[in-house]
Amino acid sequence: MSITQRQYASAANPGAANSGADDFEAINQFLQRHYQPDNRDGNWFYANWEYAITHAWFDDTAIDQIGIWEDAGEIVGVATYEMELGEAFFHVHPAYAHLKPAMLDYAEEHLAAMDEAAASGSGRAVPGTPAASGGRCLRAYVADFDTAFEAVVRARGYTKDPDCHRPLAQFVILDPFPPIELPEGFRLQSLADENDLCKIDRVLHRGFNHPGEPPEDGIAGRLKMQSGPHFRKDLTIVVVAPNGDFVSFCGMWLDATNHFGYVEPVATDPDYRRRGLGRAAVLEGIRRCGEEGATVAYVGTDKPFYLSFGFKTLYTQNCWLKRWR
Repeated sequence: MSITQRQYASAANPGAANSGADDFEAINQFLQRHYQPDNRDGNWFYANWEYAITHAWFDDTAIDQIGIWEDAGEIVGVATYEMELGEAFFHVHPAYAHLKPAMLDYAEEHLAAMDEAAASGSGRAVPGTPAASGGRCLRAYVADFDTAFEAVVRARGYTKDPDCHRPLAQFVILDPFPPIELPEGFRLQSLADENDLCKIDRVLHRGFNHPGEPPEDGIAGRLKMQSGPHFRKDLTIVVVAPNGDFVSFCGMWLDATNHFGYVEPVATDPDYRRRGLGRAAVLEGIRRCGEEGATVAYVGTDKPFYLSFGFKTLYTQNCWLKRWR
């Protein structure tokens, strides 16, 4: 083995290694190629990666801090943040788990953030929190079945932060798929039927409990989130109210190679909750994935909402926190 390590190459970063190239699709392919049933590799799905990179909140000014490990030119490991520095996720070829301690070394040097910028668990500052002390901070995510890597982070002085854990749940797709019920006057459709960015922005803004109406500049972010090469309007489901508004939203990603769907994001307008609309949107997205050969669907949570209609928790990516003063 001739393992080399380098930083992420971006076409927008001419000073990076492999100048003029872009590692976005290479990482997509790496994650897809090494997927294990029930996601027992603990890696992200390609959908997690693409959703992060195209998210309106993703800090692309730090993208060259992402670390890549290669063997004879083939990617065998990736250490990345999700939205901003201060968090680290580790994706490894099954035969290269021995790289994880070195990947943690790299993350501590390149992915850590100032404590006040990582105090919320999302990488965004929370002024006045006890953690905002000016030191450095890193949240490292480790699957609960990865006892060897867990021993490494424990030995480095990391402690669990239960508020930031990331469960993964799975839904087995039935054939035939059961009927999906909606209240009278509501209907299901996809963005292939109507891709109204203002309606999308409003349901997601309100559905994630932001106050008031969405800001005018939100449309640009919605466009960015549709810019990924694997985003599909026909798998992105909305519930339409009798007045024409979008009142529930379910993003759905299909990995046709590995025969699964991935749910991200889901939101329902608070004025329309507890009517089964979110459930219907999720199930419709899953049903469409099943029609294209998917046998299971995943979602990155264990909220009772999902467990109530068939998702079952597989494992949890525990969050391990370390602060340097």
